[in-house]
Amino acid sequence: MGENEHGDIEIQPVQQQQIPYSRLKVDLISYLTRFEWDMAKYPIKQPLKNISEALAKQVTQIETDLKTRSAAYNNIKGNLQSLEKKTMGNLLTRTLADIVHKDDFVLNSEYLITLLVVVPKSSYIQWQKTYESLSDMVVPRSTKMIAEDAEGGLFTVTLFRKVMDDFKAKARENRFMVREFYFDEKELKCEKEELMKLASDKKQQYGPLLRWLKVNFSEAFVAWIHVKALRVFVESVLRYGLPVNFQAMLLQPNRKSVKRLREVLNVVFKHLDEVAAASIMEPGMDIPGLQLSNQEYYPYVYFKIDLSLLDCS
Repeated sequence: MGENEHGDIEIQPVQQQQIPYSRLKVDLISYLTRFEWDMAKYPIKQPLKNISEALAKQVTQIETDLKTRSAAYNNIKGNLQSLEKKTMGNLLTRTLADIVHKDDFVLNSEYLITLLVVVPKSSYIQWQKTYESLSDMVVPRSTKMIAEDAEGGLFTVTLFRKVMDDFKAKARENRFMVREFYFDEKELKCEKEELMKLASDKKQQYGPLLRWLKVNFSEAFVAWIHVKALRVFVESVLRYGLPVNFQAMLLQPNRKSVKRLREVLNVVFKHLDEVAAASIMEPGMDIPGLQLSNQEYYPYVYFKIDLSLLDCS
């Protein structure tokens, strides 16, 4: 809706929001502009209270199901993200399940143990020259680099168990950080399997959840528009009394025309509610018994439908 050169209000084509949903089978604006009351689902011969309760019950059930389904999906997603984060840190903090192998360690030895040491890139040469002398009983030529990132490398070193604490202390003094890690094949296997299982579960739940959301968005939207129609009817009866005699219309002005449209509507319908019309013409006017400053109240019944909130782009 806009204004022509004479200041008159003109109707302009509405840009449709192409979002097909299973129940609607049309875009949202088309459904809204061609709205017809669903007689089968909400028979108009029953009391308004029953219709209102049926709508509320339907939406409440959708909300309950949404909370249950989204909680289950988000729980899996959160656990997966926690495990994935462990694979993204540096060599000092990240999981080593996808890095280390059984062959990198001396296992099941009563006397020997293999440690993992993180060495800064600038200290590679120093490490190679000094690791054997950092403590007694270090196995000569036992180090090798098994992983590297932007900050440094992960090296193995084998020594006698009884000098492990002394080696760790001397390594820290030289800025070589020993990781507290002991190879457990079963534990590492379980960690890998858990990561794969969570990724699979997330993928399996995503499709059904997306389909459920599409179907139930449609149901919720249809119920919402029925509630709007119900409110228009009730408010019109309360405002203007019986017999029922009103016409519901949809208007979509562009932002520049909103003020002009309000002025035109106020002139056309001010005879329906002189008090409301006067309050619009004089915004600062204090009318005894009415508090209009904090709400949108006009001589005509007005309810806003904001489809921009439903933009899925």
